[in-house]
Amino acid sequence: MNNHSLLTSIQNDRVKQWASLLDKKYRDRLGKFIIEGVHLVQEAFAAGAAIEAVMYDAERGLPEELRKMAEQGGRGSGYAGSAAESAGIGASVEWIQAARPVMAKCSGTDTPPPVFAVVRKLEAADDALFSANGLVVVLDGVRDPGNVGTIIRSADAVGANGVVLGKGCADLYNPKTVRSTMGSLFHLPIIEADLTELLPAAQDRGFALVGTSLEASHTCYSYDWTAPTWLLLGNESEGLSASSLEAADETVIIPMHGRAESLNVAMAATVLLHEAMRQRRYA
Repeated sequence: MNNHSLLTSIQNDRVKQWASLLDKKYRDRLGKFIIEGVHLVQEAFAAGAAIEAVMYDAERGLPEELRKMAEQGGRGSGYAGSAAESAGIGASVEWIQAARPVMAKCSGTDTPPPVFAVVRKLEAADDALFSANGLVVVLDGVRDPGNVGTIIRSADAVGANGVVLGKGCADLYNPKTVRSTMGSLFHLPIIEADLTELLPAAQDRGFALVGTSLEASHTCYSYDWTAPTWLLLGNESEGLSASSLEAADETVIIPMHGRAESLNVAMAATVLLHEAMRQRRYA
């Protein structure tokens, strides 16, 4: 474990490149992003993600939970039999000790996490969204990274088949989005797409497009979620765009009996998704 290289200068070229990944422009240009914390690093290894390097705080030492992975050249328990293992991705992971200022620069915080990793952007095929009797979440202009990440986590929790990010959504690889997913971004297909093209394609394949509206005649509890469905969720303040609302086959409303006017979009998504799961798996 003591043969890991040590980085101490924030002027190091690699450190500058990793720090640049806090900016979407450089994430897009380099095709990489940063994950922070022991849990996310574990999830990335378990999913066979293309991890380039793992940096840990030299003062604190390598977190015990990652020690076995480092000793095995990067392979965690989730690697066995994975495509990533056959491709040798685990073996190519570089483990690096970093001084506290380096950790702070790459995480953009005054209190950096004990470990972070640089990961190549994920790939997901559109076909994964069209599984028989699938349930897919579509975000239309959801701008807050925390909301996007939480919705991805909720979609993962109910076993949804995928998530689509339309134009105007927060970047999937924004550090706050990534943290909010709690690792769920590694568990299900997530794609970025032009909804004006993708939504008609889903309808052509027999999926119902279901949006939310205060004018809806169905509550989310009276609607039948057992059919192949794409759930459309709109912007935090403006709701679904006119084009997505027009494309929707049906709209639903979440009934509220208290004095709150509305729910946060991530909370609303969780309510709707769990009702869909209840009908599909527990009715």
